[in-house]
Amino acid sequence: MRWLKSLNASEQVALLFVVLFGFLLLLTAGLFLNSLRERANEDARRQSELTWARVRRDLRAAWIGGCMFWVAWISGPLGATLLFALFSFLALREFITLVHTQRSDHRTLIVAFFVLVPVQYMLCGTRFFDLFTVFLPVYGFLALPIVSALADDPTRFLERNAKIQWGVMVCVYGLSHAPALLLLDFPGYTGRGAFLLFFLVMVVAASQIAQEIATRTLRRRPVARRISRSFSMRAWWIGTLTGSLAGALLYWITPFKAGQALVMAFLAAAAAGFGGLVMKALKKDAGVRYWGNSSSITGAVGLLDRIAVLCFAAPVFFHSVRWYFQLPLGLR
Repeated sequence: MRWLKSLNASEQVALLFVVLFGFLLLLTAGLFLNSLRERANEDARRQSELTWARVRRDLRAAWIGGCMFWVAWISGPLGATLLFALFSFLALREFITLVHTQRSDHRTLIVAFFVLVPVQYMLCGTRFFDLFTVFLPVYGFLALPIVSALADDPTRFLERNAKIQWGVMVCVYGLSHAPALLLLDFPGYTGRGAFLLFFLVMVVAASQIAQEIATRTLRRRPVARRISRSFSMRAWWIGTLTGSLAGALLYWITPFKAGQALVMAFLAAAAAGFGGLVMKALKKDAGVRYWGNSSSITGAVGLLDRIAVLCFAAPVFFHSVRWYFQLPLGLR
């Protein structure tokens, strides 16, 4: 620990990526070698191939996420903001493609994609957090239905606008808080914002993995059967507590003490768990199982499935941290 604290901010973050990519490399090599083992019979071989196919997809997503995380760090605040803005644009495009809209919504969608997304991330990148936190919930919320009303089409007006607003809030407002973590100004923590984002991602990942394992191993008692037969409060608690424990173990890479890290991780993991249930409800309403599939034309196949829980956890974590530590609203 003394050696770690003796490193400067850039060296600490660089070490983080060495550990992250080293772990992914070892995991990939180990799983690949395991897939090459000869199986006793045809059924075992087929099951092994199916398992390897699923694991390979998740590994690919982990490698892509790790590389994007690295690119966000080396490109600085501006590059990170632009990268997450692209993610928001693609995720919103994926969301809108799979919900009902009409020709009269085109102006509203143009405002959402080409006005609200750039302005939100511009506010994030320039650290005007006072306006960043209210721009979409206040000004965006009012602007979208006004533009829609000017199109002179009352057919399913409330439903159409509600879906567009939901897409903007989840894909743009929620996700934009992830790069904002890189820019929070903690006294004595300058240049280490990457650790906060890494902390959030690891907490959410640990909670989701634990919740998935609990769902598969425990007796299911779904609380919203028509939305999800797999979501239960027992699995949610297991996932949330696991994420909280992971956060407490990672407290040393954050400006938090162990107890503070535990509470912040609990809030993020809890939001992620319930966010996953909300997104399942939205998919049920849209009549799809996944936001992306092999025939998707969005250009971001399955992106929203991978980042949805982060879109719910990031704003909760960001505002909890900023409120508790009384951090400044932005640049003065």
